[in-house]
Amino acid sequence: MRSYSLSELAQQIGATIRGNADVVVNNIAPLDKADEHQLTFISNAKFREKLAQSKAGILVVSEADVAFCSPESNLLIVKDPYVAYAKLAQYMDTTPKAASGIAKSAVISDDVLLGENVSIGANSVIESGVVLGDNVVIGANCFIGKNTKIGAHTQLWANVSIYHEVEIGEHCLIQSGAVIGSDGFGYANERGKWIKIPQVGQVIIGNHVEIGACTCIDRGALDATVIEDNVIIDNLCQIAHNVHIGTGTAVAGGVIMAGSLTVGRYCLIGGASVINGHMEICDQVTVTGMGMVMRPITEPGVYSSGIPLQTNKEWRKTAALTLGIDGLNKRIKALEKKLKSDE
Repeated sequence: MRSYSLSELAQQIGATIRGNADVVVNNIAPLDKADEHQLTFISNAKFREKLAQSKAGILVVSEADVAFCSPESNLLIVKDPYVAYAKLAQYMDTTPKAASGIAKSAVISDDVLLGENVSIGANSVIESGVVLGDNVVIGANCFIGKNTKIGAHTQLWANVSIYHEVEIGEHCLIQSGAVIGSDGFGYANERGKWIKIPQVGQVIIGNHVEIGACTCIDRGALDATVIEDNVIIDNLCQIAHNVHIGTGTAVAGGVIMAGSLTVGRYCLIGGASVINGHMEICDQVTVTGMGMVMRPITEPGVYSSGIPLQTNKEWRKTAALTLGIDGLNKRIKALEKKLKSDE
């Protein structure tokens, strides 16, 4: 197990040191469980009272937290402890790669272009015309369809399916079970019979994009489905054909986006939200969990529609009142009409 000194970690994140620069830790642990061989951090002021009792070998804190720490504690003092934790977690990460080297059982077409140091796991299939950049890692049992391009340092975990003509940028991470480039839901109806419309567009994914497990991103019907740079998409999401997601947007688990939707830059979409298609959401919009977005959003801000949990008794009352709104509205209009006629 590798050890990391206070001075080494400070250099990685540009932190100010207080304490023994030579003290070492092996990994990261929660604030209330870390021991002298571990690093921890605080990101919420309500936990400051726990700092003095912490047994952690190294504490990552803000300047405002220092007064709450024991004088004997070894500190990395930073502007944002949570961001510092994220960077240190990457630096100290021991997660293995999805593959190492090219497995003998991998099936790779003769005309595939492989960059330097590419790894391809057991039983993966790489079809004709594929281009894999330097340091790409393809996990076991993956499928990469014809003429797909995957940029340098991108990693696919096991059992990922990438259809034909897909373009994926550099430094992307795609979790197991994701499907990218499957057919969009396009059909015409002829007297009750469904006529399939071939989906001939692409999926184009930018750089530094992360896609969660079992998420599906459909190819465009004619134009491309586009995921811009630095987008993060959680598990079990459905991104329909011709959706366009702007730079820096985060999409939590279980979100469903209908076709031809445009989501702006730096939006936050809460889990289990459902968003209608053929419309636009502007930049810097937050949709809280279980939001149902049926109309365009043209102003930045926070939007909600999910009903918070209630006891069953309270919910039944709320539902009854909701069902009576139409009748109440009619009564109010009738009263207003009568008042006007009496004037």
